[in-house]
Amino acid sequence: MDLESILFKQGFGSRRQCRALIAEGRVTVAGTVCTEAHTDFALDDLTFDVDGTEWRYRERAYLMLNKPSGYECSRDPQHHLSVFALLPPPLAARGVQCVGRLDEDTTGLLLLSDDGQFVHAHTSPKRKVPKTYLATTRHALDEHQLQALRDGVLLHGEKAPIAAAGASIRGEKLLEITVNEGKYHQVKRMIAAAGNRCEALHREKIGSLALPATLAPGAWQWLDDEALRALRG
Repeated sequence: MDLESILFKQGFGSRRQCRALIAEGRVTVAGTVCTEAHTDFALDDLTFDVDGTEWRYRERAYLMLNKPSGYECSRDPQHHLSVFALLPPPLAARGVQCVGRLDEDTTGLLLLSDDGQFVHAHTSPKRKVPKTYLATTRHALDEHQLQALRDGVLLHGEKAPIAAAGASIRGEKLLEITVNEGKYHQVKRMIAAAGNRCEALHREKIGSLALPATLAPGAWQWLDDEALRALRG
């Protein structure tokens, strides 16, 4: 594939903008500045530099983000910044989208991808991907509340009770809860239905994929093969 097409597919702008980057000597491949837009390169393990930042060619983008509070999972946010503002412009430009959503005030593990099949597979209600959260509650937790969550609570607008796949106490006011659905404000509503109130919510895990302790709030990283396997369960 020629260099212009490589930059274009990786989100570095329009074809005209990509040609300009190359002509201005701002693109380096294998340590050599390349100023010819139509120079061909093999894509296997291809890395290149744009303005001194190294990139590896990836046919599809699979990312995880440690979402901080105060960001909306939308390209057209209404009241806060978009989570896409936390990504380098090429990633946002190549069309990555959130794999499901977290509320503005909910923090933690968020997946993003430009692979439509991947997004659908991990958001489809039929797949019932377990998601584990750590909830800070207003009142102290007790076994009665945990049992209500495990047995199922009836939420407003729902015809049948919804049960947590798991619920345990991590602290006096810290609840670990796992759900298999992704209904609107589900965890917060379940906690309220069990007789408590959710004051803060943090997603720790999707399937077997846990948010790394080393990934700071607002930071992102590529999903490696091991992480993708964990998602497949």
